[in-house]
Amino acid sequence: MGPKTTKVYETLRDRLTSGRYAPGDKFTSERTLTEELSIGRTALRQVLARLVAEGALEVHGRSSYRVPGAVSVKAPNDLAPWQIHGKRDVYDNEWVKLQVWDVEPPGVERFEHHVVKLHRVAVTAVIDALDRVLMLWRYRFVPQQFGWELPGGIVDGGEEPSETALREVVEETGWRPNSIEHVVTYQPMVGMVDSPHEIFVAHGAEKVGSPTDLEESGHIEWVPLADIPGLMARGELMGSGTLVALLHILASRSKQRATTAH
Repeated sequence: MGPKTTKVYETLRDRLTSGRYAPGDKFTSERTLTEELSIGRTALRQVLARLVAEGALEVHGRSSYRVPGAVSVKAPNDLAPWQIHGKRDVYDNEWVKLQVWDVEPPGVERFEHHVVKLHRVAVTAVIDALDRVLMLWRYRFVPQQFGWELPGGIVDGGEEPSETALREVVEETGWRPNSIEHVVTYQPMVGMVDSPHEIFVAHGAEKVGSPTDLEESGHIEWVPLADIPGLMARGELMGSGTLVALLHILASRSKQRATTAH
């Protein structure tokens, strides 16, 4: 992309991430965008195709686009939550808290359940123009194995997850993302562990120095997205944050290809 096309791309991405559009909303028409942004139809379609490939837009009919995320299924409203009668700490330090909760599911006798409280975590997949993702080859002593991971870490007190995502990429890789988009928040072990994971996708990055977090950095590599299914099959992708982020990217691209084929 040239400078003007890149500026249009950044403008449209900002609109899509600002909350201006709700999931399922129809996106501004190509005709309106060409007039408003003073860009040719061919160049605009190049921008829109990139946004579709990134999962920020989806094709809806001929030359029409909408914001993804609309759903047809409705959540049931006739189920009651569990009653929580009390909590007590069993162990607590700066990394982990173990508690016992007195709980009562609907229609079931109350009982005690262990709950592990961990920190909120932010993980980022940085994608470059060559369809490569920035990854770390690291040794994890708990499973006692090496594997590929995305940069990420604990959200500090008073820090926004997006700030953590950016900081951790720079500290662990020496690359600074050009843009960061939040894609999902999830709990990796929802039955017993409370540890919210914030997943981000970044597009483009600038080399700003060497990693400063030597304990976390490991070996840094731009890994082709085409290699991800093979690495997954070999069991070399470690951590649920890495898997969720990469599966999100692959699913978005697969959906875009299927839509384009039709």
